[in-house]
Amino acid sequence: MKNWNELPKAMRNEKVKYYYDILQKHEKELKLKRAFDIVCSAVMIVVLSPILVALSIMIKLDSKGPVLFKQVRVTTYGRKFKIWKFRTMVDHADKLGTQVTTKGDARITRMGHLLRKVRLDELPQLFNVLKGDMTFVGTRPEVPKYVAHYTEEMMATFLLPAGVTSRTSIEYKDEEKLLENAENADEVYINEVLPAKMVYNLREIEKFSFLRDICTMVKTVIAVIK
Repeated sequence: MKNWNELPKAMRNEKVKYYYDILQKHEKELKLKRAFDIVCSAVMIVVLSPILVALSIMIKLDSKGPVLFKQVRVTTYGRKFKIWKFRTMVDHADKLGTQVTTKGDARITRMGHLLRKVRLDELPQLFNVLKGDMTFVGTRPEVPKYVAHYTEEMMATFLLPAGVTSRTSIEYKDEEKLLENAENADEVYINEVLPAKMVYNLREIEKFSFLRDICTMVKTVIAVIK
């Protein structure tokens, strides 16, 4: 972790300091977490390479557009990066509607429905993890549009890299259903869904441990199977 005085000005407030002091006590575990990310992501990329290739071909045959969907998100210390996912929507879907997905979203392709159901669209994020832009367990990365609405306390989530999965992701795995009847999905997400999710995210920082991360990964697999 960076020294407190090296953090972005927007993060240097009393509420973030509370979480910063907690994580400072887990310095060795944070190093172990990064080592695990590097080794595990590298091994998974090699082992899953045939599946990655097969899914790429299926996506290409299913609809027009690139295989990968790239979008700017925000990670550690407010740094922007491009998240990689298998494309599950029609090409240029981000220009055809909101940046959150609602249930029954017409922009989702046939292959996209299958990939989202079992979260296989997240597999390319293994490369994000290997690069260090993401970690296996951590707060899901938001687009700058939503980060602009973060409170001082929410900025504490930037003390750690954005995550592929989290306890919050498990609790809100059906987030699309929560937005299906919203007249303005962006407004509901910013004012209701995001604050509720942040309660879980901040609690996870308070309870951080490497072993807890492993348990979260196991629970994610179970949730997907169910």
